[in-house]
Amino acid sequence: MVVANRLAHETSPYLRQHAENPVDWYPWGDEAFALARTEDRPVFLSVGYASCHWCHVMAHESFEDPQIAEALNARFVPVKVDREERPDIDAVYMEAVQALSGHGGWPMSLFLTPDGRPFFGGTYFPRRDNHGLPSFRRVVDAVDEAWRHRRDEVESQADSLTKAIEQRAIVPGKPVSGGPHEATTAASARLLADATAELAMRFDPEWGGFGPAPKFPQPTLVELCLRQHRLTQDPSVLAMATTSLDAMAAGGIYDHVGGGFARYSTDATWTVPHFEKMLYDQAALVRTYLHAWQATGDERWRQVVDETVRYVLRDLAAPGGGLCAAEDADSEGHEGRFYVWTPDQWHATLGPELAQSAADWYQVTPAGNFEGASILRRPLGAALARPPEIEEARARLQAARSERVRPGRDDKVLTEWNAMFCSSLAEAAAVTGNREWERAAVDVGEFLFASLRRGDGRWLRSWRGGEARHLAYAGDYAWLVECCTRLAELTGRSRWLERARESARDMLRLFAEEPGLLHTTGTDAERLVVRPTDVFDGAMPSANSVAATALIRLGALTGDNETATAGAALLEALMQSARRHPLALANVVVAAGYAAGAATEVVVAGDRADLLAAVRRRYEPTTVVLWGERTSSPLWEQRADGAAYVCRQYRCRAPALTVDDLEQHLEAELDADRAVAGGLSCARVGTAADAETES
Repeated sequence: MVVANRLAHETSPYLRQHAENPVDWYPWGDEAFALARTEDRPVFLSVGYASCHWCHVMAHESFEDPQIAEALNARFVPVKVDREERPDIDAVYMEAVQALSGHGGWPMSLFLTPDGRPFFGGTYFPRRDNHGLPSFRRVVDAVDEAWRHRRDEVESQADSLTKAIEQRAIVPGKPVSGGPHEATTAASARLLADATAELAMRFDPEWGGFGPAPKFPQPTLVELCLRQHRLTQDPSVLAMATTSLDAMAAGGIYDHVGGGFARYSTDATWTVPHFEKMLYDQAALVRTYLHAWQATGDERWRQVVDETVRYVLRDLAAPGGGLCAAEDADSEGHEGRFYVWTPDQWHATLGPELAQSAADWYQVTPAGNFEGASILRRPLGAALARPPEIEEARARLQAARSERVRPGRDDKVLTEWNAMFCSSLAEAAAVTGNREWERAAVDVGEFLFASLRRGDGRWLRSWRGGEARHLAYAGDYAWLVECCTRLAELTGRSRWLERARESARDMLRLFAEEPGLLHTTGTDAERLVVRPTDVFDGAMPSANSVAATALIRLGALTGDNETATAGAALLEALMQSARRHPLALANVVVAAGYAAGAATEVVVAGDRADLLAAVRRRYEPTTVVLWGERTSSPLWEQRADGAAYVCRQYRCRAPALTVDDLEQHLEAELDADRAVAGGLSCARVGTAADAETES
């Protein structure tokens, strides 16, 4: 008999997937923990997300099993959490799993005391004992036995784990000893050089990427390479970026039929992906490929941007507005079935006139490269631009694929992920001049403001079917500030700067702790066993690094010193950890390029589309652009129409009346940064030589 659990009333598609399990699931909340206290039962906490393949496997093997469900229902209070809706819960309890096992992942399976302290857990547990993993039923029985007969041990373990979580949550929260002046252009260049030197040791020179399989795109690490090449013109650094971008775009991790990227590759050659597609991956990769196109002029990267944006706007558009969170890896119960091609499917779709030429182009063979079928890919280094015959084949493949059962779509709209994609899309629209993208970016921004704020102005995290839930987190606010500043630069409309300032003020009020960093949860949020702080980069850049960049950029655009100072203080609080672990805080290394006046401010006054286009098409990653409606920013003071003004810390060069003048001014700013980086390199060479002589 199916138990009518409470998840049917939730907005999360992941929770609703479990609404008909025989497990009597509760959503996270007071009701579940009150029952646990009243009946003296542990809480079983299961955390996952809708497009998680192994979450589906464990659900099928264990949560749909009536005997396991009976044991869970009788001895525990089962609680199900969507990690994408509740990243605070996920962050806290993932620390416990990592402390217990040395690794983490999803599904996450934890057992808690009725007051929320974890005492045992792991990730995926199989149906039967397998490869050193105990079966889930054996785990359930062992935990129940310990709870009933060895309570002292359980309580001691809960105390120890909670202390471990608290210790792991402690991060440097004060500026480094050098004070605010430490975040200089030279310090930023030094940090960037150290990061890329460490990156070179992890780089796969044949297939790109950083580290062994499984390989994740890690676009922030590619950004580090592009930044360092911009300063040093070192071809080996650029090669790390272009080899990685080329290998990903050629590989099966990229959808050559419909556009967009899968989450990661299971092999070193980027051929076999884990097929789910996440909105945040598309957002980050659109920005990185856009920057690579700006930096190199390679049209392959522009094609990837075009096709990835097209995929998101076509396939992730949510009913009612906004963008859906993800698409699943599975369809019809099989991972990747939607994307792969058997020989019979290939020939039936393309016919004798196209099958062979398209097979040569996409490396399709009778044996296949994935369970007897083929994942499409291009040879490494080969062209991506399709000749007419291949484009006809691709169109036929897409039409045939559209008749298949699509992977499940997680149609919740997350504030953070939408703001992240909106930021990238706004930047891409500005660089390319694509008006359709501009309209789409504005639409996403307007949807967020219309649908994901309460009447009192408090932002919420998740929306689905007309209902918004869950208090927004620091990451939501940070990306909203970034999104609004990018929309201001795209449209020239002052309303976006005002919205950015309002969101920034609320972010600092709700999440900042002086002196220090932003907590993940607001002062008005539910209290967990630990109040988490998002510092290290994971699948997405940390909330604190995004906030630092967004605040500094907003301060530069508006002339609001308080906002800029808040961003600089966040950056300073992160720098000490970044010096020790530059790749774990790679986005801090990127953000450091804005520190201490390193940002270049460009004002384009009046109707000078040519000047605006000239600054936009360049790879100028630490430049902010003000144009259109005049605001109270000091950057607008005494700015005559018809010219562009290039400034740094409000010290401006002569007005640029032509594109050539503007290009010269921007090159002069770049030369100044290169001089600092070059001086640093010379100083290091001298130090190394001296050390060698002394030895």
